[in-house]
Amino acid sequence: MIEQSIEQWLIERLGITPVETRLILSLAIIMILWGFRLITLQLVFTRIKDPKVRYYWRNGIKYFTVTIGLIFISIVWVQQIDSLATFLGLLSAGLAIALKDPITNFAGWLFILLRRPFDVGDRIQIGTHAGDVIDIRFFQFTVNEIGNWVDADQSTGRIIHIPNGKVFTESQTNYDQGFSHIWNELGVQVTFESNWEKAKKLLENIVAKHCAHFTDAAQKKLLDASKKFMIYYNTLDPIVYVAVKDSGIMLTMRYLCIPNKRRVTEDAIWKDVLQEFAKSATIDFAYPTQRIYYNLKEGKEGARAKQ
Repeated sequence: MIEQSIEQWLIERLGITPVETRLILSLAIIMILWGFRLITLQLVFTRIKDPKVRYYWRNGIKYFTVTIGLIFISIVWVQQIDSLATFLGLLSAGLAIALKDPITNFAGWLFILLRRPFDVGDRIQIGTHAGDVIDIRFFQFTVNEIGNWVDADQSTGRIIHIPNGKVFTESQTNYDQGFSHIWNELGVQVTFESNWEKAKKLLENIVAKHCAHFTDAAQKKLLDASKKFMIYYNTLDPIVYVAVKDSGIMLTMRYLCIPNKRRVTEDAIWKDVLQEFAKSATIDFAYPTQRIYYNLKEGKEGARAKQ
């Protein structure tokens, strides 16, 4: 074999031991593959400017060079064993016992690549953790955390590294895989004395103003998603529902929005709601109150009895 010829030549010319020869060959393989990776990435980055495409190329080249390196180095060091398959079988059996969690995480990485429950850039929740996926590696994936102590699913600034094996034991929620939009609801409560029909009309105009443009984009995304998932909605238009509560009449706006724009959309809607309600003398916000009634007749009789 070629590696045997190279090894024999090094032993004869340099007068070194077989172990030292294999160390030199292993180092040479690493240096060659490292140089190949640098040159390839340089060529790719000069032609591709999209950060997401660059990320895929960088990871793809890394996985390729690591795999090729492991194969060649194994061939260099496993010459005393009659069959490489026998060696790999013994190695895998030992690793399965000693490295159960890393192997599970590696299997999770393969599952993520092949099944694609989520991808880089997706907003997901797995177990108690939620965030935007920013990296996927052999043994773990990384999310930019959202929520927690921050309202409206905005970033906390923390980075969470999650073992890939969690995809086998934890349910995953993907905000983007359906049709890239989520339903959001805002409730506005007005008093029983308010003109609720007028309030409902105002809310319908406001939510249509800020969210109706999401409907057309969502229709196209929904059509694409329906080819893969059983997703169907009768309507995607914004709507206002009416319900009676203890303290007043609840008007709930239901509308579509992009997941990472939920707080921005809520902010714009609430500003318009406050301004429009302030202009109307027949609409008042409801809030929990208490009314106390005094029985004046019983009070007078009690005072006389004390006298």
